[in-house]
Amino acid sequence: MKTFIEQLFKDKHGNFSLREFAVAMSILALLTSWIAKQFFGKEMPEYMFYTFASMIGAGCFGYSLEKKA
Repeated sequence: MKTFIEQLFKDKHGNFSLREFAVAMSILALLTSWIAKQFFGKEMPEYMFYTFASMIGAGCFGYSLEKKA
C-alpha cells in the first residue's frame, strides 16, 4: 500500500510532484462533496464543484503534455 501511495504522487520522471498531490486532493474534495450531497443532503455551491472538476482536468492535461527526459 505504501508503494502504491508513493507511486501515485510521482511524475513521469519519478520525482514527487506537487501537481499530483493537488490533483489527488481535488479528487478527494470532489468525492467528499458528492457524498455529502447524495447521502447527507448537504449543499455545495455549484461553482466550487466546477472549480474542483476544472483543477482535476487541468492537472491531467498538464500531465499529458509533460515529456519524459
